[in-house]
Amino acid sequence: MDEKYKPVSCNFYDELETLAIQHKDCDIVFWGESGAKVIVHDRIRNLFTTGDKSEFLETGKGIQIRLDKIIEVDGKKQDAWC
Repeated sequence: MDEKYKPVSCNFYDELETLAIQHKDCDIVFWGESGAKVIVHDRIRNLFTTGDKSEFLETGKGIQIRLDKIIEVDGKKQDAWC
């Protein structure tokens, strides 16, 4: 991903942490690398930050999704948490 990471709101990050702690399966809707909308039904295993300060979510199946590419999780739109 070439574009610069845009930090997500603290409230949205907190929601992701809560879902990770609950080990709850949920729909994760995000923009894939090709620009197409992708939907994954899985649980959030981990949240982490890379050396360039980009934040990622890792699913139970090992899919890594950059947080600013997420459209909604568990029916909650990211922009609703801004």
